[in-house]
Formats: sequence, structure tokens, C-alpha cells
Amino acid sequence: MQLDFSYYNPTTIHFGKESLSKLDDELPNYGNTVLLVYGRNAIKSNGIYDKVMASLSTAGKKVVELSGVMPNPTYDKMMEGVELVRAHKVDLILAVGGGSVVDCAKGISMSAHCEGQDPFQKYWVDFQDLENDVVPVASILTMVGTGSEMNGGSVITHEETKYKAGRVFPPMAYPKFSILNPEYTFTVSQYQMVSGVFDTMSHLMEQYFSDQGANTTDYLIESLLKSSIDNLRVALKTPDDYEARSNIMWNATLALNTITGLSKTQDWQVHMIEHQVGAYTDCAHGMGLAAVSLPYYRLIYKFGLDKFVRFATQVWGVSTEGKTKEQIALEGIDALEAFTKESGIVTSLEELGATKEMLPKIAESTIIIGNGYKKLTNEEVLNILEECF
Repeated sequence: MQLDFSYYNPTTIHFGKESLSKLDDELPNYGNTVLLVYGRNAIKSNGIYDKVMASLSTAGKKVVELSGVMPNPTYDKMMEGVELVRAHKVDLILAVGGGSVVDCAKGISMSAHCEGQDPFQKYWVDFQDLENDVVPVASILTMVGTGSEMNGGSVITHEETKYKAGRVFPPMAYPKFSILNPEYTFTVSQYQMVSGVFDTMSHLMEQYFSDQGANTTDYLIESLLKSSIDNLRVALKTPDDYEARSNIMWNATLALNTITGLSKTQDWQVHMIEHQVGAYTDCAHGMGLAAVSLPYYRLIYKFGLDKFVRFATQVWGVSTEGKTKEQIALEGIDALEAFTKESGIVTSLEELGATKEMLPKIAESTIIIGNGYKKLTNEEVLNILEECF
């Protein structure tokens, strides 16, 4: 059944081989000072940094830089950016990198004018409404998976408290524009590429496994899952296949630009567990999601049996002949596991840096949402962690 919804997304997407040229058109719409946010040295070694700086120079912008944003952006790094925004009266934050860089940029944007209270406590812990002014954000994407280029999500890790939290801010926090050139992803390592694709798939599954119906959104999700699977297989054989990489890039954007969540209650329990895994291990997000997903879905599938049967048949092509619904559903989860192995996706928490001593702490600190087919207990979270250790 289609539930009522309202849909709005204010982000402009510039997609394709010549998309960076659109930066020259966009920059005059903003003030004098730009905070350029990026990771370590990748954008300098592949030439993107020089191209972006040339555009900023042509536009007459004063540039302030925040480099070294890590794969799981930290509170301290975010606050470093906040201080730069305040000191230089920044007019635009331009994130160049993957989803973590974009998440950090949005965190800076939301926090820079938050006064009288620690922004992490206010927005990522207490989930208070966004009331202060924000600094406009834009992005140039070099790695795909998070969908952060077209949504209000910002995941930040507070190192001191070992708490990794995601906050979805309203449309005023979305990037004003995002530039997506699939060629910029060619130099990303295979490990990061497959991690990003599973992140995309996890976003889709978290939205899919939350209602028993078969509305239009479910058909969209199934198609995006199949496209992600097919195109990753091509990209693993030929990393610079433009069509495959462009499909992977656009799949990731569509998977979390809020359109695939319309008319769905949405689960997100896998992400809540993985966030705490990441807080303790600093693992690649997609790899942590893959590790948690398999035991989680084997635990809850009976409570959403019809949708898991549909997942098996429509996404993986599992035959129904002579099988019970449970058998079909489990074959679908087995097919998902086989795909992770085929793609070189890590599904062992131990390989991702966890220790047995960490598991109870991760379980205890995991937020239990309860939007999926079954509301977990912290003991069940611990069991899931032990199964994928």
C-alpha cells in the first residue's frame, strides 16, 4: 500500500565527463570565501585539486583549506572546520572527495553557527531541530556509496566517547549542487569500490525490508539492486569501464536521495549496529555493513517472510519450484552472501579490526530503532556481532 508522502530535493546534480565545467557556472552564486574540504593527497595526485583551484581562482574566490578528512570523519576534525568557517567568514563549503568528506562538510555547515551548546550533543545525540543558520555546501564526488551528495545525512564519530552517530538534516542542509564525474572514481582501490557498492546495496535493503507491500518504491529498489550487482561484476573485471562506473555512481545517489524511501517505514538497524562497529574499529563502512547484514537478515527474515521471498526471486532469480517460503527466503540471503564472497567483500569483524572484548561494548552502545520486522534486544545485537566475528 502506498503511504502518503511529500517529496522535495533541492540539490542540483551535474553528471558526466564534462561536469566539472559546471563549477564555473555555480561559483558566482556564492560569496567571496570558500572552505575547500578534502581528504589526504588523492585529489592532488590525480589532478582534481589543480582543476578545482583553477576554477576557484578564475572566480576570484579566497580559498581556505581543511585537508586530512578521514574515512570516518571525527568530531575533532569537524570542529577544526567550524573554527575555520568562523575565523574566515566562509560563504561556501566545497567538499571534494567521497561521502565522508561530504558528511564532514555538512557537519561543519550545521555546526558553525550553533551557539550556546555543543553541536554534536545538540544534533547528533539529542537530535534537536536545526534552528541556526547554515553555510551552503557543495560537493565534487570522487568515491561513491553514501549518497551524501544529494541528501541531508551527516555521520560523525566522537572519538572520546566512542560514539558514531548519523543525523539526517532537513533540505536546507542538502548540498546546493554536486558534480559527479564517473572518471574520478577510476583510481579508487578495489577494496573501497566494493565497500561503496555494498553501502549502496545496504541503503536499498534497509528501505526495502521494512514493509510487506509491493509498491512502486519496491520495484525501484529491486532494479537498483540488480544494477549494482551487475555493474560491480563488470567493474571488477574492467575498473575503467565508464558505463559500469557511471551506473554504480548514479545507483548510489538514487539509493539515498530519499526517493527510494518514499512510502516506506525503513529499518536502518544494520546501520545502527555498524556505526558502533566503526566507532570502535574505524573500519570501511560498507565492509562493516556486509558483516552485520548477513546474520541480521537470517535473524529477522521469518518476521518479513513474504518480502524476503520477493527479494530472493526478483533480485537473485531464485527458483520457487518445490520449495517452502522459508527455503526460498534463505536461498536469497545465501545468494547475497555468495555475492559478497565473489566480490571480495570482508564479512568478518575480526578482519575489520574488532576484538572479542569490544563486542559487548558495541552491543551495549548500539541504538535500537525498531522500525523493521523485529525490534532487537541488546542481547540479540551481541549475538549478531558474535556470529560475524
